[in-house]
Amino acid sequence: QVQLVESGGGLVQAGGSLRLSCLGSGRTFISTSTMGWFRQAPGKEREFVTAIRWRGGDTYYADSVKGRFTVSRDNAKNMVYLQMNSLKPEDTAVYYCAADPGGRLSPAIYDYDYWGQGTQVTVSS
Repeated sequence: QVQLVESGGGLVQAGGSLRLSCLGSGRTFISTSTMGWFRQAPGKEREFVTAIRWRGGDTYYADSVKGRFTVSRDNAKNMVYLQMNSLKPEDTAVYYCAADPGGRLSPAIYDYDYWGQGTQVTVSS
């Protein structure tokens, strides 16, 4: 059983920064997976933010966060991080970590089989 646990959310003023963390545990396939970050704002659909491959570290970002957010991973600790800078009120959402065992660098929700419980990020204006 794969478990993903996010942490690091909170309240921050516009222009500020936060770093989210996702700890993965369970099956060893995690090391061959792609880890993604998604977010869901109130009343809106869940949307892709970024993804990173465990092997090689290839990354993919949504246009809305490119240049402001950075995804990274620590293979030894099974941790994935999302550094969020220059935050805007429209970044307010619940942020979810997800794992795609297929290792695709995909923005599609349906490619991710495992999900964390989410962590709230609120950006005040």
